[in-house]
Amino acid sequence: MQRGIRAAVAAGLAWQVASLLPPALSEYAYYAPLGAVIAVSPTVADSASAAWRTVLAILLGFALAVAVYELTAGVPDALTIALIVALAVGLEQWRLLREQASWVSFAAVLMITVGTADPGEYALRYAGLTLLGAAVGVLVTTLLFPPLQLTTAVRCIAHTRELLATHLDEIAIGLRGGEVPEPGEWERRGAAVDTALEAMRRAETQVERARRANPRAHRWQGTAGSIREQSRALDRVAVLVDDLTTLVVEFQPHRRGLDRVDGATGWVLADALEGLAGVVRIPYHATDDAPDDRDAAIADAVTALARLTMLLRTSKIADDEGFFALGAVTVGMRRSLLALEAHERFPQPT
Repeated sequence: MQRGIRAAVAAGLAWQVASLLPPALSEYAYYAPLGAVIAVSPTVADSASAAWRTVLAILLGFALAVAVYELTAGVPDALTIALIVALAVGLEQWRLLREQASWVSFAAVLMITVGTADPGEYALRYAGLTLLGAAVGVLVTTLLFPPLQLTTAVRCIAHTRELLATHLDEIAIGLRGGEVPEPGEWERRGAAVDTALEAMRRAETQVERARRANPRAHRWQGTAGSIREQSRALDRVAVLVDDLTTLVVEFQPHRRGLDRVDGATGWVLADALEGLAGVVRIPYHATDDAPDDRDAAIADAVTALARLTMLLRTSKIADDEGFFALGAVTVGMRRSLLALEAHERFPQPT
């Protein structure tokens, strides 16, 4: 909705500004709203990038069309247009143009069909007014509630956090019930986590781009910084969790005759994974000093890790694969808690 409002305001202003220009330009004022709409993007950085890359692509298309047209005088029009389009598509592969690359072929065909009578004047009108509109679009994006994309990122992080915790809980339930899924089935279950992680990474990148040249960035610096830290911590934890759950599913150390401490090995592993899930679910402390739910979750995880470590230390190496898998799970659990910075207090950012 905000983007729609910005685009509408930018288009109207661009038309109004272009209408005030000399008649030779104001007669083509409708090109200015086009540039304005092109330049209105989700972030200020994207808006400026779209503006100059679009104008560059248009100018490249115009120049290509004029050059080929002059060099192929006397050649049938169909062949001339075919050659122009082929070369334009080649220019569109230039990575500098990014998403605006398609404007090269569009501008080239436009020039060859309606602008060859006076290429210079046509290029000035079309590219110049498009640039004017794009400048208005960038200005409106900068001044009119420029978005920071925070809400989307926070939602993606929360969704990923819940999926990751559920992932751990499901393995724990399987360990207690003796029904750990087969590796292929578990890979299919993990697909949702992978999708959520990818969306979270994109959202974090978008927030970082949105902070560039954004006058509102300083007001939300704490939240934006928290998003970056949470996203990267969850990314690291997700890799560790994937490793340790894969070890449990594939090697199943709880079924390999290892010594037992205070109950079956599977239950000790389940407690550890559930403890880690609790810390994943609660990223912040409610207060600066008073005990809260995050403290309780961390205490449960640390206790479970201590039992797992004790189990590892007192086990006989009856099965190398099982023993080393259990050791890797213990290390992964410890590293996950470090990545989540369970040893520090983090009040909710404002």
